[in-house]
Amino acid sequence: MAKKSKRKASPGDVATNRQAAFKYHLIERFECGIVLSGTEVKSLRDGNAQLKDSYATIKDGEVWLIGAYIAPYPAASRENHDPERTRKLLLHRGEIEKLTGSLNERGFTLVPTRIYFAGERSRAKVEIALARGKDLYDKRETIKKRDMAREVARELRDVGR
Repeated sequence: MAKKSKRKASPGDVATNRQAAFKYHLIERFECGIVLSGTEVKSLRDGNAQLKDSYATIKDGEVWLIGAYIAPYPAASRENHDPERTRKLLLHRGEIEKLTGSLNERGFTLVPTRIYFAGERSRAKVEIALARGKDLYDKRETIKKRDMAREVARELRDVGR
């Protein structure tokens, strides 16, 4: 039996939060740097990260990523990191102030959507989105649209045969 490969959204992505677009209306996206230890970077290069139940918050004028899982690096047995530690995100002061103002409104949250390597020096980045939670009927509407698009694609494919 063939090994099931991981599904990635784009070639440079390490981890994506595919549930974010289903659970939230993503209003605006921001690219953030992330403060990592050496073993965390090596583990990210191996593609060992999950964003499923993670979120970002602002404390004392700094943005923090909470609940993101970066697996321990197997070659660094003694020097390894805590897999679910809180990590600092790097944003410009103006962006943090804009996010703080938006988060004071009811119903907004910060959701990480993906971790990737960007730039010529290949720095680890996190994309966070300012998001508002969807209601149950919004989720049903999303499922209905996705099913309709799938049906249309199937019909177009079958017409060509």
